Amino acid sequence: MGTWVDEEITAVYRAVLTTDPGGNRMRRVLRDVIDAVLDGSQTGRYNLKELFKTEKTRLGALVEIAIQREFHFADGHEMDFSIADVEVDCLFSLTLGHWMFPPATLGHLCLLVWADDNQNKWSVGLLRTNPEWLHPAKSRDLKRTLKAEHRNKIMWLWHSTDLPENILLHMPEADREAVLGKRSGQSRINELFRRVQHRRIGRNVMRSVAQQEDYMKRIRGNVGARSALRHEGIIVMGDYRSHQDIAVQLGLPVPEVGEFVSARVVPSVPGNGRPIAEIGGESWSLALPGDPQVTAPELPTTSAVDGQQ
Repeated sequence: MGTWVDEEITAVYRAVLTTDPGGNRMRRVLRDVIDAVLDGSQTGRYNLKELFKTEKTRLGALVEIAIQREFHFADGHEMDFSIADVEVDCLFSLTLGHWMFPPATLGHLCLLVWADDNQNKWSVGLLRTNPEWLHPAKSRDLKRTLKAEHRNKIMWLWHSTDLPENILLHMPEADREAVLGKRSGQSRINELFRRVQHRRIGRNVMRSVAQQEDYMKRIRGNVGARSALRHEGIIVMGDYRSHQDIAVQLGLPVPEVGEFVSARVVPSVPGNGRPIAEIGGESWSLALPGDPQVTAPELPTTSAVDGQQ
């Protein structure tokens, strides 16, 4: 007798992967929801441990709403979504494997979502809930959790994939204090780019550090970090296509939409083996700690991916 295939779970799996083959959309959704709940521009928070209990409870609902908006899933009749004409419930947990299954989900497909800001990891998988795979209910709402030995029943769409880094959470405490201890939004942004180089920094981090809605003004040339840090040899690349090309040439992480990467540079020396980028008609390489400080070149300001940076 052949192995039984759950055609509905296969249909949902294919439908989701077709809309987001690399998981880039889902990754951005999870990063944006976490950042929105932290609300760093208003609260200064960067760690989910700082959330109130009610905020943590609301996080799951916000993830569900954000996923539906991003992927345009139809409303389900009994469950949250209808995907490929299949009823699917969405469950979120900050701890891998600790999804809480309401009684109504038994026998239905569930989209299981996990994100961990400390580990910089996230996962999304599909499971048809089977009462035999769940622990007995211990709470009044009769919600149940998945037994560890049955986690292998999950069909993973993406598993332990990199989450865009929460820079403020992961930078050394001394560096974080040096950044956040500055009095003005501009000085905090400048210090961030000095201390966090060769790493992608997202716009929500910029908002949190600047503590201002017009944070982009703190980055651009003329009055922002790009001008202030040039004299220290530091360039700040954004999501301009030309900036992304420079990052590739230098062997740096490439800033995606809404991201920035800073680096100190020096004029390139033939034969030293360092990657070379052509900027303003001259050749530049990444600076090493012992290299002298020189004024960095002005970066081109055209051909942006989203026209903002």
